[in-house]
Amino acid sequence: MIIYNVTSSVDKSISEDWITWMKTLHIPELIKTGLFVEYRMLKVLNHDDDHSYSFAVQYFAKSMNDIDEYVKKYAPALRDDVQKRYGDKVVSYRTLLEEV
Repeated sequence: MIIYNVTSSVDKSISEDWITWMKTLHIPELIKTGLFVEYRMLKVLNHDDDHSYSFAVQYFAKSMNDIDEYVKKYAPALRDDVQKRYGDKVVSYRTLLEEV
């Protein structure tokens, strides 16, 4: 199993809206690609910042080919949606993990 992990720093002023948007629109759009079999959304507890919260969303894929296809075909538009909606109030970075 390959995990596509997206960790985001979210400004506290929009965090509730961001969580709702992620759960009702963004994540379902990503899952609808058919390239991920499940996901998990987590809040980072040891994040020291008075102005933001950090969240990790982990998307589980069966293969690296599925990740590559997602990154090429779908990721640019979905990332653009986040940027248009939240601008610099959400900053994300991505990591790939392999279950061992």
